[in-house]
Amino acid sequence: MIEFHIEPRSGVAPYLQLVHQVRQALRLGLLHQGDRLPKVKDVAAKVAINPNTVLKAYRQLENEGLVSPKPGVGTFVTGTLGDPATSEHEPLRQELRRWLASARAAGLDQESIEALFQQTFRTTVEEER
Repeated sequence: MIEFHIEPRSGVAPYLQLVHQVRQALRLGLLHQGDRLPKVKDVAAKVAINPNTVLKAYRQLENEGLVSPKPGVGTFVTGTLGDPATSEHEPLRQELRRWLASARAAGLDQESIEALFQQTFRTTVEEER
């Protein structure tokens, strides 16, 4: 099951962070069709946000065809975002592992590594526009 987290200083709306985390879990194969997402009230309590924010994220995912609510039962994964385990992704995965090892060897902690990656990613995307 997925465990959500919210980064308050990220500048990204909390509901979008939840949506992104579900998409990532689907891409990484952590969530599969038929899996149940955590209950709205449980997510809201764990990450200290309004339940309506969680509902908004789940509705967004429903609109994208990735989940489907079953009243009284829960919200279930109904879509996929591809198989990241395909051989075409493996060279990239290996390169990322080497990069992570280099970052750790340079003394960066997890939070610093994530910040560096996000900043570099955003800068690259902006430059490509």
